[in-house]
Amino acid sequence: MKNIFNKRTSIKKILLVPAILITLLSVSSCSNDFLDQPSPNTSDTQSIFESLDTADLFVQGCYRGIVPTEMFYQLGAGDTVVHSAEDGTTNNSKYNICNYFYDAKTPYTLTGVYSVMYASIERTNIAISGLSKMPVSARRNALLAEVKAIRAFCYYNLIRVYGDVPAVWIPLVEADPNDPNTLYPKRSSRDGIYDHIIADMQESVNDLPTTGTNERLKKASGNALLARIALYAAGYSLRWDLNTGAAGTMSRRPDNARVQQLYQIADAAAAAVINGGTNSLVQAQSGKSGFEALWFNFCQRKYGVSDPEILWHIAEYGPNTNSSFGVYAMEGSRGGTYGSRKALQFILPSYYLSFNPGDTRRDVSCTSYSIYFLNAGAATDTWVNVGTTFSCILPGKFRMGWGVAPQAADARNLNIPIIRYADVLLMYAETQNYLNGAPTAQATAALQQVRTRAGIGSLAIPTGQQAFENAIVQERKWEFAGEFNLRTDLIRMNRIASEIEATKLAMKNLSNKTGAYANTPALRLYKFEKNAQVYGDPFLALKYIEITSPAEIAIVQNVPTASTGYAAYQTALANIVTAHGQTVVAGDKWYPTKMFEAYTSTFNGNARKAVGFTGGFNAIQVGAIIYTKPTGSAENGGTYPNWIEGGGEGLFYGFVPNKTELLPFASASAGHPLVDNPNLTQLPGY
Repeated sequence: MKNIFNKRTSIKKILLVPAILITLLSVSSCSNDFLDQPSPNTSDTQSIFESLDTADLFVQGCYRGIVPTEMFYQLGAGDTVVHSAEDGTTNNSKYNICNYFYDAKTPYTLTGVYSVMYASIERTNIAISGLSKMPVSARRNALLAEVKAIRAFCYYNLIRVYGDVPAVWIPLVEADPNDPNTLYPKRSSRDGIYDHIIADMQESVNDLPTTGTNERLKKASGNALLARIALYAAGYSLRWDLNTGAAGTMSRRPDNARVQQLYQIADAAAAAVINGGTNSLVQAQSGKSGFEALWFNFCQRKYGVSDPEILWHIAEYGPNTNSSFGVYAMEGSRGGTYGSRKALQFILPSYYLSFNPGDTRRDVSCTSYSIYFLNAGAATDTWVNVGTTFSCILPGKFRMGWGVAPQAADARNLNIPIIRYADVLLMYAETQNYLNGAPTAQATAALQQVRTRAGIGSLAIPTGQQAFENAIVQERKWEFAGEFNLRTDLIRMNRIASEIEATKLAMKNLSNKTGAYANTPALRLYKFEKNAQVYGDPFLALKYIEITSPAEIAIVQNVPTASTGYAAYQTALANIVTAHGQTVVAGDKWYPTKMFEAYTSTFNGNARKAVGFTGGFNAIQVGAIIYTKPTGSAENGGTYPNWIEGGGEGLFYGFVPNKTELLPFASASAGHPLVDNPNLTQLPGY
């Protein structure tokens, strides 16, 4: 095999293909993920592809690192559902990217996604080349299909972040060292890349195995991924002329016949999963709703329950692979078993309030509590699930108590979910609606399955094409909060601008208590609840009562500031709780929270002290941008809080249509694409 590494020392700088990590791994028992093994490095790929066993190990290694932290920590917000909660806004990458404020000079422009994806593409190119030279067999064909799908996943991630990107289809060691495009490849049309990877998957997806761990691609997950990529290829994206560099617009690819064909490919792939009979939505069990059972068991690594629905998840377990996934999207904890973990993402209250009554997804996807110690500074303490306000509703699918004990305090034992059966159903509903000009019976049935499992099966399903598409958009928001695909899903459906504008208006109306939020209850009674401080705690949601009666409001708002009044106050609250149909037993306590005020407001702090919090005003482990701020404009002195609007830091303050739907290549310092590759062109507008 040729070796070009010694001929061009500059190759080490281009970041297109960092040093090749060939990971020789072994499939482990159920106690460890198959990626949790040492990773010796070698450039001797020839010997690896002399045996199917070693080739299999190499393919397993291609899974490692294909979901970098930036994909969920930064791109997992800004979708009108999940937002960034940080301690400051100046030069804060997560907060700025969440709000679509980025340029080519800032070093946080997601360079990790670029470098990691191309490192993975190089590994898959090596595998494809090596496997293609091996004798044809069912196992060899399955491995080839698997690694082609991994490569497709990497290109899909690059395109949804950057648009047109370099296309590299052979290993670096096989490339011509005298060809300038080897070292410094230019952007290629995303349509050509999509067509290549879709053709790869169409040709090989049926070679994937039908059984095995869902930590590796199988026929069902391969078809689900094919459906997703085909929909992205057919969908809207920010397009510009690669030759002239003229500013572009949000549009589909120009050849409508191919768009129709791509929808047909997605439709057939989704139908193959649905008709395969091996996958289904997790249903209610063991006292939990189906949606709750799905995520609790996934966090507990009980994949026998969750795998019928979560078709593909990336292995993340053990000292070598344990990731930071889920560390940022949680309810937050200050000390105790879970350590001090700060929640750096929160749920917009407009989303929290959007759910229909009875929708079981709300209290799974959103938590209105944070884990906090009761007695600040005590030698031994009690931890509680403390009720929060509208400005710090937190993500809940990957909450700490639902997990298993991590390898280290800064890691989690959470696998990374990539695609679910619910997604397949909604993609199928979407393709059927598009291809037939209206929702078919199959489209309606697919949407109905998702809604029925959520507990809102009685909700009317639209019969018109546009109205049905609108319903699909909303259903995706309710179903996939915090799963780091919604932002780009809204872009490919050409909904990001309208959803952003609608969310900004909704948040202003909520802040002003007008429009749809004119009667939103501003006062809650939360039940005082201890936190079990054990992994596997099934706790779902704090009990609360919304107080709207003027007489009850007067009683509840009369919070004593001296301990001598606490007992009488609890008696008065108990009478209100009983009047609302709740049973009060000895030892029960309740405390009020003004939902439009900051968690740290005087009233809310005194209310917590009255129920036993010695540190009623102390900080919880949530980014200060949010929890120390109110939601209401009246509670903020008559103006919107800055996180909603004002001071250059309001919701989506950087969003510019036909510009910020894609990110620019960073060009600030070495290690950034535009510095390392002079042939790359910048996104127009930057």
